[in-house]
Formats: sequence, C-alpha cells, structure tokens
Amino acid sequence: METTHALWLLAVPVGALMVAAGARRIGLPAPLILVIAGLGFSFAPGVPEFELDPEFVLYVFLPPLLFAAAWQSSFRNLRDNAWSIGMLSVGLVLFTTLAVGYAAHLIIPGLPLSAAFVLGAIVAPPDAVAAVSVAQRLGLPRRTVTVLIGESLFNDATALTAFRVALIAAAGAGFTFLEGAGRFLFAAAVGAAIGLLLGPPLHWLRTRMHDPLVENGIALVAPFAAYLLAETAHASGVIAVVVSGLYLGHRSTESAAVTRLIGGSFWKVMVFLLESVVFLLIGLQLPPVVHGLSGRSWQQLAWWAVAVFAVTVVARFAWVFPAARIHRLASRRERARESPGWRGLTAVSWAGMRGVVSLAAAFAVPFTASGAPFPGRDLILFLTFTTVLGTLLVQGLTFPALIRALGIGGEHERYADTVAEAGAQHAAAQAALERLEELNAAERLDEAVVERLRQLAEDRRLRAWERLGGGAGPEGEEVPTATYRRLRREMLLAERQVFVRMRDERRIDDEVLARVMHELDLEEVALNRA
Repeated sequence: METTHALWLLAVPVGALMVAAGARRIGLPAPLILVIAGLGFSFAPGVPEFELDPEFVLYVFLPPLLFAAAWQSSFRNLRDNAWSIGMLSVGLVLFTTLAVGYAAHLIIPGLPLSAAFVLGAIVAPPDAVAAVSVAQRLGLPRRTVTVLIGESLFNDATALTAFRVALIAAAGAGFTFLEGAGRFLFAAAVGAAIGLLLGPPLHWLRTRMHDPLVENGIALVAPFAAYLLAETAHASGVIAVVVSGLYLGHRSTESAAVTRLIGGSFWKVMVFLLESVVFLLIGLQLPPVVHGLSGRSWQQLAWWAVAVFAVTVVARFAWVFPAARIHRLASRRERARESPGWRGLTAVSWAGMRGVVSLAAAFAVPFTASGAPFPGRDLILFLTFTTVLGTLLVQGLTFPALIRALGIGGEHERYADTVAEAGAQHAAAQAALERLEELNAAERLDEAVVERLRQLAEDRRLRAWERLGGGAGPEGEEVPTATYRRLRREMLLAERQVFVRMRDERRIDDEVLARVMHELDLEEVALNRA
C-alpha cells in the first residue's frame, strides 16, 4: 500500500511535466491544459483523491513561486505603478470579498453572512500566472503586464488577512472593522519590515561567498525563511517574501556572472515544475470537493456556482474602470502618461483567473467553529473550486482571443526597447574600446590580441543595430553577423562530435568531456541570445 501511494505521488509531477511539455510544444497555455488534464485524470478509475494540504501549499509551494516572481520583477516599474497595483491588490480584493460575500449570503439560503465573507475572501485574489504568460507571449504593453504581476505579488497578503479575519468572525468572536483594519496594517507593515531586514544581510552574505552554489543555495532558502519568520510573528509571510525577493533581485547585478547564470536557470526549472504540479492538482481536486455534497440538488448547486462566478468576474470590471478614472483625475503624473484606454482596462478586467491559493484557503476552512460544524464548509469548498475552474477555463481560454480582438499589442514599445538596447550596446562597446586603448597605452599589449578585442566590441555593437532589421538586410539577405552565428554553430557541432568520439574511444575522460562541452554550451547560448 505504501509503495502504491508513493508511486501515485511520483505520478503527479511526472504527469504534470508530460502535459506541460505537450502544451508548450503545440503553443497552448500550459496552466489551462494542466487543469483540464487534472479534471480528466480525476474521473479515471483507480486514481486516488489528492486533497490539497493547505499548510503544504502555503509553506512549500507559495514562497518560492512568489520569490521567483519578485526576483524577476522590476522594482522601478512596480514603484512607478504603485497606485494601480495597490488599487488592485488591496482595494479590489476587499471589494470582491464584500461583493461575493453579500451575493452568496443573499442567494444561498441559510449561509451566514460571516461564512459568506469567508467565501468572498477566498475567491478574491487572482493568480496572474496564466494571464501573464499569455500577455507576455502576445506582447501586451509593459505597463499592463507590470500591473498584473504586481497585483499577483501582493493580493494574496490582503486576501489571506481578510480570510483570517472572516474566520474569526464566523467562529463567533467579536470583531470590529477597526480591529480588522489594524490587523491588516500590522501584518503588512511587519511583513515588509521582516523582508527589508532579511534582504540586506542575505545580499551581503551572497556577495562574499564567492561560490555560485552556496550563493544560490542562500537564495533558495530565503523565501522559506522570510515566510516562516513573518508567519511566526503573526505578520504577512507573502509580503515578507515579496519584499525580500524584490530587494535581492534588484541587487543581483552585483553577483558574479556564473552565479546569475546558474540562478537564472535554476529558478526557471523550479517555477516550471511547481506551477505544473500546482495546476494539475487544481484539476485533481474534483473528487474531494464533491465528496461532501451528497443530498444536495445539482441544479441548485449549478445556479449558485454560476452566480458566484459571475459576481466575481463583474466585480473586477466594476472596480477597474472607476478606479482607473479616479486615479487619472487625481494624479497629474498619471494624466501625463499615455492612457491605457478602455481596451487596456478591459484586458486587465478580464485577467482575473484564480489559482491554487484560493483552493488552499478553502481547504483550510475548519470543520468546526466554536464546537459546532462550520456553516456551509462543503459549499464554500465547492463554490471556490467552480470559481477557480470557471475563471481558468472561461477567462483563460478566451484571453488570447480577447487581446487580439482588442488590438492592444505593444509593437511600438518592443521596437523602442530594441532601439534603446542598441543605443546602450553602442555606448557600452564604446566604453569598452576606450578602456582597451587605456590598457594598451599603459601596458603595450600584443597588437594581435588588441585587434581581436576591438573586433569583438565592434561585433557586439553591430549586432545590436542589426537586430532592428530582424537580422536581415534591406533586400532580405543574411547580414554578416547572422552568417557568422550560423557558421559558428556548425563549427561547434563539429567540435562536439569530435569530443564525444574521443571520449568513446577512451582518449579523453568523461570529466574532460564535461569541461569542454560546458565551454561550447556557453558559447552557443551566447550565439543564440545574439
């Protein structure tokens, strides 16, 4: 029995990787396909129930996912859009909690208002993983993507605090609005302070290790340490993780090149694996969700599910448009920026897919409150699942078509980025050449070495400008640097074949092969980036 259980536990990540690989190969959003696959697997005979453990999700899955997203985010862009992000991650979450709570209380007979607010807090925070992956692939304006990322970084903190307050109220404890607001401000302030206090010493330690493996090991431990310390202090572990991740990511340019290369690859693999498992598990939650619904009318359950889903979606539209308008009227700086327009606001409003945090919170609802069964726990779990599923499938599957229909791609922004990159590369190459001439004048270097370095700098400067033309000449012909990359890749392939053959013939050891292959791999990665 234990062996069978272990095999099923192994089957989840293996199945998630296989489904995600297939989705990526055919160009479909992997999170959505994983949810559909999980639903299909849950109906298969012999598949056991995989009930989410809330503590496992919040303490194991959530910290590294938040940390990686914060690490890769631009602190400056988030700061420039702080108002918009705050209105979504705080204001919209609270508004959705109230809207869904009151609606559920009105349409579901016998569901207390306090328990309905628990449901509202659970379904309030969107998970922007699916939306951001589509937005980046289709080239949405950077500001829209930044706002969605910022919202997903901070909204879990608001929702989890509101969830805990609602649980206390549902348990019969007296709780005023001011007490709830104070609890939220304490959790946010102390969580941010812990993240800020943890970031600098970890950065100081990383920059003095001079060991890429140890430095990235510290980064791996950081999100778990930040989350655990904050939660122990009854503060927001989410905010602690996000703040520490933003700080360390912003200062990561001070780390060694090898550290950044290893760390970047590691976090990409980690996030890919965790997200794949999480979205598959969402689909697999159907059996434990319906387990407690025996004896209820499925027609009535369907009506409640559609109603809660609709209120959740409409609440986002009802908040986004007025909030954007008020911000524009109140802020001179905002009026000076290009308006996202109704098209951009529509895209933000439709990007409200829910995720695993909502399901984990639903499973965390206790079975009893003050010695009595928690009111409507089975319904809260069911309605959370249907809302998460509905937003992922309805909004997620239609989001790409909506973006194309709205015509809000950021083509001009991408071209401007390419021009800016070319200008920066030009300036950097010029600085490199000037430094080379200073060193040559001081040390009288070998002229062949100096000329080779000059050519390397010129090639880097030329590649940046050629990228503006898509790597082709005026008549569509192959430009010289593209020819160089193509031929050099063929040469690298020939070198690899020789090294492998010599290893097979026992003329070099596997350790030698690993070293030379690593050098060739680094060069090919640089060629592909170019």
